[in-house]
Amino acid sequence: MPNNTIRVATDVGGTFTDLVCFEIDHSTGESRVIVAKSDTTSPNFERGLLNVLAKGGVDPSSVDFLAHGTTVVINALTERKGVKVGLIATQGFRDTLEIARGNRPDFFNLHYRKPIPFVPRYLRRELPGRMSYKGVELKPLDLSGLPAIIDDFKAEEVKAVAICFLHSYANPIHEQTTLVEVQNLWPEVSVVSSHQVTREWREYERTNTVVMSAYVQPATERYLSRLLAGLREKGFSKSPYIMQSNCGVDSLGSVAKIPITMVESGPASGFWGAAELGKLIGEPDVLALDIGGTTAKCSLIENGEVKIKTDYWIERDRTSAGYPIMVPVVDLVEIGNGGGSIASVDGFGKMRVGPQSAGAVPGPAAYGRGGSQATTTDANLWLGRINKDNFCGGEVVADMAAAKAAIDAVGQKLGVDADEAARGIIRIANNNMVNALKLVSLNRGHDPREFTLIAFGGGGGMHAVALAAELGVRKVVVPVGASVFSAWGMMMSDLRRDYFVTRLFDLKRGAAAGIEQVFTEAEERSRSEFAIEGIEACRIEFLRYGKFRYQNQEHTTEVLLAAGRITDERLAEIEASFHETYEREYTYRLDAPIEAVGIHLVASAEVGKLTMKKCDSTGAEPETALKGHRDVDYAIEGIDRAAIYDRGKLEPGMTFSGPAIIEDPSSTVVVHPGNRVEIDGYGNIHIYLAA
Repeated sequence: MPNNTIRVATDVGGTFTDLVCFEIDHSTGESRVIVAKSDTTSPNFERGLLNVLAKGGVDPSSVDFLAHGTTVVINALTERKGVKVGLIATQGFRDTLEIARGNRPDFFNLHYRKPIPFVPRYLRRELPGRMSYKGVELKPLDLSGLPAIIDDFKAEEVKAVAICFLHSYANPIHEQTTLVEVQNLWPEVSVVSSHQVTREWREYERTNTVVMSAYVQPATERYLSRLLAGLREKGFSKSPYIMQSNCGVDSLGSVAKIPITMVESGPASGFWGAAELGKLIGEPDVLALDIGGTTAKCSLIENGEVKIKTDYWIERDRTSAGYPIMVPVVDLVEIGNGGGSIASVDGFGKMRVGPQSAGAVPGPAAYGRGGSQATTTDANLWLGRINKDNFCGGEVVADMAAAKAAIDAVGQKLGVDADEAARGIIRIANNNMVNALKLVSLNRGHDPREFTLIAFGGGGGMHAVALAAELGVRKVVVPVGASVFSAWGMMMSDLRRDYFVTRLFDLKRGAAAGIEQVFTEAEERSRSEFAIEGIEACRIEFLRYGKFRYQNQEHTTEVLLAAGRITDERLAEIEASFHETYEREYTYRLDAPIEAVGIHLVASAEVGKLTMKKCDSTGAEPETALKGHRDVDYAIEGIDRAAIYDRGKLEPGMTFSGPAIIEDPSSTVVVHPGNRVEIDGYGNIHIYLAA
C-alpha cells in the first residue's frame, strides 16, 4: 500500500486556472499543500489544466483523486459557441420556445424584443401524441413523420437534437421511444430529451433547458474527452470527477451525458467550501463572496446549508428576460466585477466599472501585455493596496507607467487626478458588490448583520472589509488559500445528485402516503444510478425537501423536511415549517390551504472528502511576520501608514490591529484602520470590524 495519498482539484476560471493539491503521508500523518495558478487557455481549456499541474510540480500518474470544475459550459452559452440544434416537440407546441414568458423586465420599452431562441423556427419540428399532466396517454405517439424530420435535420447540418414533449415530467415514455428511434435513424448525432435533464413542470423552462443542453453537449463531450486523453497521456489512471452546479461532484461519464449540470460548477464549489469552512470554525450563517478576475459572485448560507434551486437564468438583466435553465444550481448572484473589470466613463460623465473585463490577456494595464484600459487591479496597485514590488508574487513586473496612463485617461474625462480616479474605481466596484450581497440577503428577508462574511478569490480579501462595513457585518473571514478556494471547495464535495419530481397533493390528511411514495421511488432510482458508479446503497445519504405553495399560487417555496417517514401525523409539522419559511421570504403568511407540488431529493455519497487538521504554532509574535510598512490609500478612510505582513509566516493565535496589509503570492488582504485580526487554528484570517 502506498504511503502517500495525493488529492488534486483544479478550477478553470475566466482569467486563471487554479490548482490545490493535498499530499498526505500516512506513515507520519503529515500533509503538504501545493497551490498554483496559471492563465486560462481559452478555447483549449484542458491545456490550462495540464499547465497548472506542471507549474505545481504535480505528476498526474501519482494522483489518487482529481476533481475538476470548468467554465466551458457557461462560456459556450454566453459566447454562442455551441452547435446547431434541432428541436422535436409535441404537435402544436414548437413555438413554446419563442412564446416564452410575458413578464418582460424592460416593461415600459415599447420596442422591447424577447431574447432570440437558441433554435430558429425552421428547425423546430412536431410529432403527434399527447400526455395529460397526470401522465395518462391522451393520444398515441405517431413516429411516422420522424424519418422525414431527421432527413431535413441532416440537410440543414444539425449537430444535436433536443426532444421535449408536453407533460413528459409525469410520464416520459413518448420521449424515451422517440429518443431510441432518433438514435436508430441517426446514430452519429448527439441527442437528449427533457426527462433526462429535469422532471419538473413548466413547459417553456423545460424546453429551453433541454435545448441548451443539446447546444453545448458536443463541445463539452469533446472537451472532456480531450481532458481525459491529456491526463491519460501524462499517466493519470483513475476516473476524474467533475464539479456540478449543485455543489457536488459526479463522474465524468455521467456529466458528459447532461453537461448543462456544469453551468455554474466553479462558483458552486467555492460556496460549498464556504459552508464547510463555516461549520469548521463555528460560523454556520455565512455570506459567501467570491471575487475573481472577471466576476464577483455571492451566496447566502444559513445553518450550514447551501441553497440549491432550479429557477436559474442566464443573461437576465434590467433590459433582457434572459434564458432559463432548469437544473440544480447553487442560489447565487453574479455580477461583472472582478480584478480585470474595466473602468469607463459614459456619455453622461458617469464612471462605470465592469462588466467588461480585460481578462488574462491582455489583462490589466499593469500587466504590461498591451492592456490600455484602467481596471480594478490597476486602481488597487496605484493606491498601494497591492504591492507593486511583488506583483503576482513576483511573477509579473508591475508596469506602473501603463497603470497611471490608464487611470489618468479615466480621470481626465471626470476632471480629477489619478489618485481620485483610482479611489472612484474602488468605490464604484465596492458599491456594485454591496448591491449583489443585498440581493442574496436583505432582498430575501435576511439581516446581513447576523452573518459572517467569508471572502475568497484573488480579490476577496481586498474588498471584503469595506463591503462588510457598508452592510453592518461585524466579522470577515479570509480562508487559507483564498485565491484558489473554489478548487479547495471541490476537496470537500461529495458525489451528489438532485432529483426533482412534480406531483400534486393537497396537504391534508391522506396525502402523506402519496408523498412518501414519490420520495421512495426517487430514492430507489438514486440507488440504482449510484450502483452504476460502484457506490453501495449503505454509503448513500438522503436529504428530503418538499416544494409547497398556497393553493392557486403560481410558484413554490422549498422546505427542508425532517428525517423519517412522512405520515399524516407529521403533516401539521410540515405545514408549520412552510408557513415559517414563506413568511421569512415574503414577510406575510396566508390563512389558505397548502398544496404540495413536488419533491426535491438530494442523494450524496462521500468519495474522498478532505478532513482539515489544525496547524502547529511555535508561539511566535506577529512581528516575526512583519515585512515593513507603506502608505496605503483606503479609498474612503484616506491614507494610512499600514503594517505589511507575510501571510506565510502568520501562525494560529497571532493577533494584531489595522491598518495593515496581509500578502501572499496570489492574494492581498486589506485590513482597515480600527480592525482587529486573529489567526485561527487552521490558519484562516478573522477580521473583526469596529462596533
